[in-house]
Amino acid sequence: MRRSKKGFALYEVLLGLAIFALGVLALGRAVQNCLNASTLNAEEDRVRQILSNRMAEVQAAPGFPDPAKEFNVDTGYGIVKLIQKSVPAELEENNGTQLAGVNRVRLTVKWTRGGAEQSQQIEFYVYRPG
Repeated sequence: MRRSKKGFALYEVLLGLAIFALGVLALGRAVQNCLNASTLNAEEDRVRQILSNRMAEVQAAPGFPDPAKEFNVDTGYGIVKLIQKSVPAELEENNGTQLAGVNRVRLTVKWTRGGAEQSQQIEFYVYRPG
């Protein structure tokens, strides 16, 4: 009788250790997922900052924006390609009069993450009185 109770206690300890080990493995996986999400968030924040900075440069520069321009920017997470395109906006007043001096600028950022092409884009208007 005494021997069977000792065996039963050993099985309880082994079962407890197995449950603990599974919990530790699950916790490690959750921490890894949080770190991956944090890295992806930081990368996308950096890309948004690049778009914002370039938009401010275009808006602050005198004269009309260049029709097409490309830059390679090192983000610390890899090189991203910034593509700038500008065309006349061809906006009209209510009475049909063409608005002059307004350009539509499109900024596109392209990069590769895990072998897959990623991109973000922003579009805005720039007015330069003639």
